[in-house]
Amino acid sequence: MIDNKKINNFALSIVKDLQDNGFQAYLVGGCVRDLLCKIIPKDFDIATNATPEQIRKIFKASRIIGRRFKLVHVFNRSELIEVATFRSGENKENDGNLVTDRTGKILRDNIWGTLEQDTFRRDFTVNALYYCPVSKKIEDHNSGIKHIRDKKIVSIGDPIKRFSEDPVRSLRAIRFSNKLQFKIDSKIKDAIYKQGHLLSHISNARLFDEFCKIFLNGIAEKNFKKLESYGLNQYLILTNPNDTIFSSELIKEALRNTDKRFGENKSITPGFLIAAMLWPELIKRASKNDEINLRKFFRSMDQVLKNQQNITAIPRKFHTYIKDIWILQLKLHSRIGKQPYKTLKHPRFRAAYDFLLIREKASKCKPDLGSWWTKFQKNDPSSQKSLISNLRELTEEQSFKKFGFPEELI
Repeated sequence: MIDNKKINNFALSIVKDLQDNGFQAYLVGGCVRDLLCKIIPKDFDIATNATPEQIRKIFKASRIIGRRFKLVHVFNRSELIEVATFRSGENKENDGNLVTDRTGKILRDNIWGTLEQDTFRRDFTVNALYYCPVSKKIEDHNSGIKHIRDKKIVSIGDPIKRFSEDPVRSLRAIRFSNKLQFKIDSKIKDAIYKQGHLLSHISNARLFDEFCKIFLNGIAEKNFKKLESYGLNQYLILTNPNDTIFSSELIKEALRNTDKRFGENKSITPGFLIAAMLWPELIKRASKNDEINLRKFFRSMDQVLKNQQNITAIPRKFHTYIKDIWILQLKLHSRIGKQPYKTLKHPRFRAAYDFLLIREKASKCKPDLGSWWTKFQKNDPSSQKSLISNLRELTEEQSFKKFGFPEELI
């Protein structure tokens, strides 16, 4: 049923080494699910009855990580595999190794158990499959294989309770549904509506990780629309896409662009997508008397990033990148004298230019500015000089206002 040739060799060696040392070891979760769905897995996770300390002794190149969910990273020069110990989830004489808050959310889960117990700690049946590449047998205690055949996402246990334990499961259900093109079980749908608000209690670091998984894997627009239908986008994005037609269109155009680049194996970064998603919020804050106030524009940048930071953590390395894209939107409107040459040399020019094209497309205005920059960057110096001399002398503010923004955002 599963071809071992499609399994990462390093993962296979880890499973074998654990078994050679007298422990149970299986490939588990998404990699098994994807192999059964004829999808090439990106990650290979391993589950075992060896404790983190025992795993650490077997593999010199490894480290124990995590407090909430302790596991081991085993690595070589170019690869890293996660190895987790079977959990039981039973809160008996656990010495504080299983901790929940008042809503039932699991804050720490380090109660070791058996394979059978571990299967019931997983989120969905399609993710609770354990494959032994040595015996080539699959352990399936929750009808996961049947649900793969049925193309259905089904919760293990009551989804209301399971989503209380970990609210991120509502996001995962949507992501897996779109990735696999599976239907979501009606009980899970009800749980998402009822328990979705618990996402506000999840750490911003973990939500940034989910943001990347949801929007940087080739089906960003599809995921956005599904999240929107459940009212969950507010837990990932500061901007309310229902504020204006323009803000919604801009975000969707940025998502389409990201999906297109993913499909073409071009570089994608959360920094660019965040810059695009937060742009309508920045423009609203920078507007004064129906015009863009440049002083407010610059003062608002840090506040907009800070507000988004409260929802999803944004690594510091992206802060300057995002602000550069925003500032360059102003500079792209200034095409007099030597300014175009300076703008063209900016290290973020290409990202800013791409965002300009997205803005034009979203606002449905005539793409005069984007076309001008397309010609300018492709032409020789003499042709560039001619392009500049043919411009009407507009100030930066006039040019910026004249650009086809919907009235409510100016």
